[in-house]
Formats: sequence, structure tokens, C-alpha cells
Amino acid sequence: MDKLISIIIPAINEAKHLAKLIPYLKENAGPHLAEIILVDGGSKDASIDIAESAGAVVINSPLRRRSVQMNLAAKNATGDILYFLHADTFPPPQYAFDIVTYFEQGFPVGCYRFKFDSDKWYLRINNYMTRFDYPWCRGGDQSLYVDKAIFNEFGGYREDYIIMEEYDFMEKVREKYPFKIMPDDILVSARKYEMNGYWKVQWANFTAFRKYRSGKSQQEIFDTYHRMLKHRM
Repeated sequence: MDKLISIIIPAINEAKHLAKLIPYLKENAGPHLAEIILVDGGSKDASIDIAESAGAVVINSPLRRRSVQMNLAAKNATGDILYFLHADTFPPPQYAFDIVTYFEQGFPVGCYRFKFDSDKWYLRINNYMTRFDYPWCRGGDQSLYVDKAIFNEFGGYREDYIIMEEYDFMEKVREKYPFKIMPDDILVSARKYEMNGYWKVQWANFTAFRKYRSGKSQQEIFDTYHRMLKHRM
């Protein structure tokens, strides 16, 4: 029997993207979809209404923190595979087939490469780098699928993490299980670069990653990153 996928989307005020993303995911899932779960962190826009109208399961998180939101959704998921997806990203149309195929080939955890929804030449550099298997080439924008049993084995995401929770989780899981970078691209919004400028975002990403690797506190990493960039809320 084919494995079923629970798609988990943590979001705050993403009505514009959810209106397109959820129908797209349902249309292209084939027989592999268990459910789409929107786990909302306190949206003030129409995110919840749009998700419910599109057929997603909506869970309201008591805390506006991505790690907490994703863990809460995972506890309520019924699928064999959890697929964590940002609201402003679009996986390729065959995403469900890819995930099940590589899962059954012995890769219980994996992600896509990415490309930005922009033709700026300098963003193509970032796109290209995500095909390489280095920690600094990974990130939550690339989405992440994982065997639900393995997710539970590691206790999910650390809920005391307020930033870079995906890096921590992937590092732990990859020490024990094979990891697959699927050879296709997820489409990622370039809005952060459009708001802040390319080099500013690159420097903020580098600074946050350096602080994370050197063991700085979550609060210091979070405060530094958000001080350096403007963020759409």
C-alpha cells in the first residue's frame, strides 16, 4: 500500500499565498495525500477561512513559534510521511510522487533544491548552491519530508528554538538516517530579498549561521537576524 503524506504548513498572515498553494497541493497529490494541515500562529488576515474553504485542516497554535506550530500539527497528522512546507513556496507538480518514490528507495528524510521566483542573476547563484550537500546550503524554504516514526523518535523540533529549528533537526536525523536532496526545484518567494536587498540578506544569513554554529543563544541569533532585516508579518 502506498504511503500517505501529511502536508504541514506553519503560517501567520499568509492568505495571499494559501489561496493558491492549497488547491495546487491537492490537485497534484494524486493518491498520496492524507491531509493538508495549516497550523496557524495567530493570523489577522483571512488565512484560516481560506485554508478551511480549500479543504485544509486548520489547527490554532497557542504559541506563535514555528517549532511549536509544526510539532502540534505533527501530533495531529494521520499520514506515514510528514511534509513540512512554507506557505510562500511551491513544490514541483510531481512532489507527492517524488517523496513516496525516494522514501521507498530507502531515504526516510529529504528536501528539494530551490529556485527563487525571480530572474535576477545573483539569486541564481543561491539556486545553484542548493544542489550541494553542505549544511549552509540547506534551509526550511527547501521543504522537508520525514518518516513520521523518525520524527517522533527525535522528539520533533526543539520547542525552545525560535530560529533555525530545521537546521538542528536535520543535523540530528542525518547522523542516523540517509538524507536525499531531490533533483528538482521548489519555487521560493524572493520577497525577503526584494524588501532588503541581496547583500543585506546574505550577510544576515551568514551572521545567523555563524552564531548558530558557535553555540550562541537562540535569543541572540533571533535578535541579531531580525535587527538586520525587515520582515513582512
